[in-house]
Amino acid sequence: MGDLKLCVAGMNHKTAPVEIREKFALKDEKLEGAILELNSLPSVDECMILSTCNRVEFYFVTRNDNPFLSVKTFLSKLSGLSEDELNKYLYFKSQEEAVRHGFRVASSLDSMVIGEPQIIGQFKDAFAKAKEMGTAGVVINRFCETALKVSKRVRTETGIARNAVSISFAAVELAKKIFGYLSDKNVAIIGAGEMAELAVKHLITSGVNKVFVVNRTLEKAEKLAKEFGGKAFKLEEIESVLTMADIVISSTGAPGYVITKEMIEKVESKRHGRPLFLIDIAVPRDIDPAIDKIENVYLFDIDNLKEVVEANLEERKRAAKEAEGIIEGCVHRFLHWLKEHEVAPLIAELKQKAERIRKEELAKRLSKMNLTEEQKEQVDYLTQIIINKLLHTPITTFRQKAPDEKAYIKVFREIFGLTKE
Repeated sequence: MGDLKLCVAGMNHKTAPVEIREKFALKDEKLEGAILELNSLPSVDECMILSTCNRVEFYFVTRNDNPFLSVKTFLSKLSGLSEDELNKYLYFKSQEEAVRHGFRVASSLDSMVIGEPQIIGQFKDAFAKAKEMGTAGVVINRFCETALKVSKRVRTETGIARNAVSISFAAVELAKKIFGYLSDKNVAIIGAGEMAELAVKHLITSGVNKVFVVNRTLEKAEKLAKEFGGKAFKLEEIESVLTMADIVISSTGAPGYVITKEMIEKVESKRHGRPLFLIDIAVPRDIDPAIDKIENVYLFDIDNLKEVVEANLEERKRAAKEAEGIIEGCVHRFLHWLKEHEVAPLIAELKQKAERIRKEELAKRLSKMNLTEEQKEQVDYLTQIIINKLLHTPITTFRQKAPDEKAYIKVFREIFGLTKE
């Protein structure tokens, strides 16, 4: 029997195309069945499956010296792909590599978009499912709890999630920079583009005051306004909306400008100097770029937002380097714990043996001695102290040395007459 190991076999968006990943799509009963089947393999002691759109990973604990042999057969059966075919897409990692990989995944360093938050919830769900199915033992529990703590440290101690990396969220971040707070701001959405809708949803989450929806077809505007709890307007009423809005997001399919410089100049006096933030996500553009020269008007088109996103991505890459340092320290601490965990049963066995001998010998001697109850208690206490002091040094030395030097385990067993492996 080999050393206790944490292993992972998996594939992700970097190693396998979607048509292969979807063969491993595991949800509900299929996921539960796969967890139980993996856990039933003779070489697997504990396991957990992480299944998302971009990755499927099978974490397991084993003492087998060829940990991936039976797991690969299991994965072949699960996917319907031959083992040779699977070899093109799967990665296999053991011990230090597996622990480091798991911590990087939970911290979103291995995600398609570095710093994205969804993976934390997905990792928690996978851990919860393993606990529910009874396949998470001491090692998987410790591994997942540590991975989630590492993830929290990475997000709080680095700037990995500080800056927006989507066009829609970048627009909201810019609005916050311009206005400081959004609770008394009105937002108008012109057209019904997907990115514009997403930006409005982010703005609503940020607590904007009112939402206006402007569309060439009033019926469509009313439908969208109902979704956002806002008010609908026809495109012909756009000047009226421009007097009330603080943030305007435009995403129509119009061939020409929907908002012109003349319109803004016309409503300027009614706005009484209030800043106006315009976001033009349409291609071709909806908003006349000449508007940007008007005082108190801030115009950003999709290229401007892409520049913000790219700059933010660079920031996240810099933060990721800091995160790798945090992860590295946690990997070594976890591996040390795993090695200590492996020798813990031997230490417990020695203590139990010493206590059994102490009690047996004490009972024999005390029965032949004419002592009071108080004197018996003192003798009992004295023998406990002697045993604890005698075992302290060998146990401390064993706990420190054995995780790194396996010879200590054999010597420890032989010296104290403990059970064989």
